[in-house]
Amino acid sequence: QVQLVESGGGLVQAGGSLRLSCAASGRTFSNYAMGWFRQAPGKEREFVATISASGASTYYADSVKGRFTISRDNAKNTVNLQMNSPKPEDTAVYYCARSSASYWSNILGQYDYWGQGTQVTVSS
Repeated sequence: QVQLVESGGGLVQAGGSLRLSCAASGRTFSNYAMGWFRQAPGKEREFVATISASGASTYYADSVKGRFTISRDNAKNTVNLQMNSPKPEDTAVYYCARSSASYWSNILGQYDYWGQGTQVTVSS
């Protein structure tokens, strides 16, 4: 089985910064693309960012492009999301997920393992 555990969520002021981390179990972590998704109250879960297995390719939702950065450290089995200049509309539960493929994907159904989520609240 694969276990994903997010950390780093919390309360942050608009214009500040926050770094989310996801620790993954399993020896094959480096073979799969990873992604971050989020779900705000009353809304559907939406794509945020994704990174290929090697870390060479990344892709972002238009809403976070230029503000958020996804990265991974395959030696440590971790994937991160650096959130700069967060806005109140970024408030949501953020989920780390593992893709079934090595290349990045922004499709929710492409991901087969999910973390429990970590709450991010951005105050104005």
